[in-house]
Amino acid sequence: MGEARRRSAQGLPPREPKSTTPKDTSPRLVEWLPFSQNQARQFVSVSTRGAWIGIGALVLFWVTVRFIGPAAGWWTLADG
Repeated sequence: MGEARRRSAQGLPPREPKSTTPKDTSPRLVEWLPFSQNQARQFVSVSTRGAWIGIGALVLFWVTVRFIGPAAGWWTLADG
């Protein structure tokens, strides 16, 4: 027996549908702009993390070009 038939046979009301996304109740940055303060905080967090990942990738690239590549004999530096 299905859940809906069992509930109706017992005289229970139908189940409420599950909410798929929670509603953001934080205040908006500006009334006419559809971004909330939580979304702004999350954007800053994500962009900061992305900036640090980019800095790390740049350092890794520089170490590879300056030290690892010439040491492995992949290429020679023009200044050295």
